[in-house]
Formats: sequence, C-alpha cells, structure tokens
Amino acid sequence: MPAFPFSQALTANQLGFNPLTGWQYEFIPAAYMRGAAVKLLTRATGVSTRLTVFSGSQTIQQRSPIQSGGTAGVTPSDLNTNPLVFVAQPGDRLILSIDEVAGATPTVDGVIYVEPL
Repeated sequence: MPAFPFSQALTANQLGFNPLTGWQYEFIPAAYMRGAAVKLLTRATGVSTRLTVFSGSQTIQQRSPIQSGGTAGVTPSDLNTNPLVFVAQPGDRLILSIDEVAGATPTVDGVIYVEPL
C-alpha cells in the first residue's frame, strides 16, 4: 500500500499548502479499477491550521481545524489521531489544502495511505 508521510513548517498566514503536489499517487492510478481506499492522518503543533480535502470533483472535508497537540517531525498514528477515510476513484486527483489562519508558524505532520480496492 503506497504511503506518503509529510512534515511542513507553515509560514504566517500561508494558504493552500498541498503536500501531495508531485507525489506519484497524487492521481489515483487507472490500474486501480475499483478505486482506492484513502486514509489520512494529520496533526499540527498549533490550533490555527485548517484542512480541506478534495478527491476529484468531490469535497471530502470542508475547511476544518486540524487536530492540535502534535510534535514537529512526528508522524501521527491511529493511536492518537482520528483518521479521515474515504474512497477515491481512478483518475481522481487528491488535494489537501492546508491553511494557517492566525499569523503563527505551526508545523503540520501527516501521513496518507492509498490502497487499491
């Protein structure tokens, strides 16, 4: 199952950061004929980050706060972070749009898994 861990220090008021840009599985492969199960875990070091998740033309999660309490550079796990799980169709582009809204400089850590169905 493809996985992509990421960690990024955001700048003050940064909008639209997408850690999946350029990743091999940013677009769900056509070979995944039944689609893919996607699991996303994200945490931030502060309370001022927001996440919007898109899969193709669908909005999976509207702009919502990212769980705080993370430690910079530590990949979140199912033990301490609620996963966002959804099904993506072949050819769908996965977009994680991360915004920092309070003029702070938090770090966002996460991991995304893409498993063919």
